[in-house]
Amino acid sequence: MNPPLPEPNYVISLEELCWGIMLVAITMVIHGFGMILTLRVNSVFKPRLERTNSFILGVSVLILASWMIILVHLFEVAVWAVFFVWKGAMVNSSIAYYFSLNEYTTVGSNYNLPQHWRLLEGMIATAGLLGFAWSTGVLLTLAQDFQERQMLVLKQRHDRHQIKPAHPPNAAPDKSAHQ
Repeated sequence: MNPPLPEPNYVISLEELCWGIMLVAITMVIHGFGMILTLRVNSVFKPRLERTNSFILGVSVLILASWMIILVHLFEVAVWAVFFVWKGAMVNSSIAYYFSLNEYTTVGSNYNLPQHWRLLEGMIATAGLLGFAWSTGVLLTLAQDFQERQMLVLKQRHDRHQIKPAHPPNAAPDKSAHQ
């Protein structure tokens, strides 16, 4: 029985590098549009939020923003998966999407790209990290706005419910006012 042949040395090709750079750029462009859309949808609700200061509406807007961000990420993953199927790096779209999602989220998977595309495994993870960082910034901005609005509402309620006595406790009323 012959011993297994060693795997040939991996060499990064210019084609692989160019496709990786292009896919990361496409991912960031999609993400930019997605984040602008998410902020735009939030701005539609902002006047109503400021008028009503509704906790439920505020949380609902945060949930909607979160789902929009998730959908943007899932679309970005689909772009990578389509590329992998197009280039024959994955056998079908289901496996390509599963692989892309796991790599994008840096979870990793049992699948690997063919050797001449291996650099893209790290590049998709980099695109995912950049996208998640950007998304975190957007969601943090929206969440801070919501929290500040709710803290203001609580302070206003507290101030309204404070009973301010006409005279300090244990103080004699001012008799000069009755004279």
